[in-house]
This record gives sequence, structure tokens and C-alpha cells, in this order.
Amino acid sequence: VLHEDGIHPHISELAAYLRRIPEGEEVGTTLASVSGMIQRMTKDGLLEITKDKRILLTSLGMSYAKNVVRRHRLSERLLVDLLGIPLERAESEAHSLEHGISEELLSKIEQKLNYPKTCPYGRPIYQASDKAIASSDSASIKLSEAIEGNQYKIIRIPDEDYPLLSFLVTNKILPGEMITVNERAIYRGVIDISHAASNLSLGMDVASRIRVGTIN
Repeated sequence: VLHEDGIHPHISELAAYLRRIPEGEEVGTTLASVSGMIQRMTKDGLLEITKDKRILLTSLGMSYAKNVVRRHRLSERLLVDLLGIPLERAESEAHSLEHGISEELLSKIEQKLNYPKTCPYGRPIYQASDKAIASSDSASIKLSEAIEGNQYKIIRIPDEDYPLLSFLVTNKILPGEMITVNERAIYRGVIDISHAASNLSLGMDVASRIRVGTIN
């Protein structure tokens, strides 16, 4: 996910991100535990550390990460599209489900879902033949960068922050929905949008984590 967003984190930034993962995943989030994990993954050839201490995926690490992400996002699609699990729960449930799915079953799920291109939150689902993780879609922009008066289609919403995800789902700020930017009130630190029959104000930090596309 961080690579898709063009972020090559320091250890402290990675630790902060990992704190958003459900406790059931049992991922250590202290600097010591994250440092130990990074050392093991570097030794296994999955990561490399730059001179300024940023963490990069190697080609082997990229392949491994792609497979993990593919499994997780197809699990999300299964939960939402076939089992009717609410969007705000699907992300956490997928963390538990993905570990018990074989590669053969995963292919069957993908076929049953008619080979979806994105997860329910708008991030890409990679094919088994894909070699690498893609960076952010150049055709989309952050909502915080949108122009007043223009209409946009929501492309992607953040799925790792559960309280925020619940808020977005409740207000129907979802991939595929149309919004109009009424005002970028930088002095207030918010962006005002209209959606369907309602108006909504979002903090710039939240808006920077939502990606939208222009409507031709």
C-alpha cells in the first residue's frame, strides 16, 4: 500500500502505519519489533535500506508483496460482493480470511467474481501474472487538490483507518460516487463538497487520502 502511494518510509513511519492493522494480525508495532522484522526481511532479500534509512522492496519483495495484496483484496471482494459483509467490516475480516485460502481456491474466487479490477475501496487487484505493484494512478488526484466548482468521481478511499472508513461509508463517500467541490477553505483547513442531496466538510488531511478522477 505504501509503495502504491509512492511512499518509501523510515522505520518510525512504518511502525506508525502498522498500528492501523487489526490486533488479530499480531504485527509488532514498537520500533524494536519493526526493526527486527526489517532486519529479517532484509536478510531474506525482500527489503533493502537506502543511505537515508528509507525502506525499499527488492524485486523478490515486490513479487511477495504483490501476492499478499492480491490475496487480501480478492478476500475483500468475496466478503462484500458474495457474502454481503458491510464495507466497514470487510477490511478487518479479510485479514483473517486470506490466510486460509489456497492458491487454487483463490483462482476460483477470482473467476466467480468475474476477475475484478479493484478492491471495494478502489485499490487495484493484481493478476497472478503481474510482476510488480503499481504506483498511484496518474489519472487521479487527491481530493485535497481538487478545483472548486468541478465535479469528480471518487476513485479510492482509505481502508486502513477503521473509524474514518466507517464515517465515509455512512456518508456514502465511496468509489464510483460523484461529488462536487463547493469550496477549498484552506484557511479553515477543510474542503466542502456536495454529494447527492447532502453537503459535507472534510479536513484536508482526510481529503488528501481520497483519490478522485475528473469527469470529461
